[in-house]
Amino acid sequence: MPSSQSDWDARYRSAAESQLPEPVSIVRELLPLLPSGPALDIACGTGRHTLFLAARHQHVTAVDWSGEGLDLLEKRARTSRFPAHRVNAVEKIGKSPHGGIDLVHADLERLELPENAFELILCLQYLQRSLFPQILRALRHGGMLLFETFTQSQLEFAGGPRNPEHLLEAGELRTAFPGLRVIFYRELRAGQGIASLVARKPGEKS
Repeated sequence: MPSSQSDWDARYRSAAESQLPEPVSIVRELLPLLPSGPALDIACGTGRHTLFLAARHQHVTAVDWSGEGLDLLEKRARTSRFPAHRVNAVEKIGKSPHGGIDLVHADLERLELPENAFELILCLQYLQRSLFPQILRALRHGGMLLFETFTQSQLEFAGGPRNPEHLLEAGELRTAFPGLRVIFYRELRAGQGIASLVARKPGEKS
């Protein structure tokens, strides 16, 4: 699995002519239950989940460190006639007045997410533990987090990350966000090792 920005750029560059992959199954299955307000797609890649949400007229902020991935997402968004805008100032993240898709090219190791900005946050196939407190702050009261990524069980299967820093320990994701109420949680070891979490931030939507 690519481990650097240049590696991901090369991967997305080679995928430019490929068909956009389907969203992961948990997003497709739970879509009717997910909030329709402002959403954040962390480590969005070429935007399969961003575009899936945008198709229901949801405003999405898509963040990734790969410029190539965001370029391809922007191209696909315009082909689908979804408004797409570049956001270069941190203070403007999550505050777009125009709707559509905001594209944020940023190093997630250094990015500071805005507080109380999103009703839905997706983090799929990406693990950066230092973001956990920021995700809690960025989620609005009543908002929902959908998080799914690989566990250490993935080492038993082909593909996926091999670095332990990018793999969840057994049961880790269940307790990673103590400020949220868990709605759904599972860990699977069937062809791949993954953990999935859906959780809501207590309180009424503002």
